[in-house]
Amino acid sequence: MKFLKYLLLIVIAIVALALIVAAFLPKDFHAGSKISINKPKSEVYNYVKLIRNQGNYDNWSRMDPNIIRNYEGTDATPGFTYTWKSKKVGDGKQIITKVDSTAGRIDMDLFFNGSDEANKSFMQVNELSAQSSEVIWEIDGKMPYPFNLMSLFFDMNKDFDAGLNHLKEILEK
Repeated sequence: MKFLKYLLLIVIAIVALALIVAAFLPKDFHAGSKISINKPKSEVYNYVKLIRNQGNYDNWSRMDPNIIRNYEGTDATPGFTYTWKSKKVGDGKQIITKVDSTAGRIDMDLFFNGSDEANKSFMQVNELSAQSSEVIWEIDGKMPYPFNLMSLFFDMNKDFDAGLNHLKEILEK
């Protein structure tokens, strides 16, 4: 019986410590990556501006090939909405908020797991030369307490790196 009492106290202490640590961690986060692709800016931009194409290269779709996807509106235009449901990577919604073809940029709001607070994301395609481009993919957002504790164990930058590497493979074939 003493063993169970000590085990329970240890579990309570670990949970309390985790909650205390989470209280001091930042709730804001930033993640992203960039890559150069040996294709012209227009070709790369015309591919990435279509949100329906993200499932071909993003790392989260590869983690769960059974994601249930729904699309509403005209792709590559403000207001286009992509929603997904996944037991492995969670549920969410992505809405295009701005498209700037001249600058090669598309801005999006992402909402995770039913949250009504938007995380701001963008993809930017820059011309490096007539035959090569740089793609930047970033997100800024907030992670509520105590879930901000996950930032100690999870590096979202790796997912962006992997996604952009998949994009490079697809476009350079």
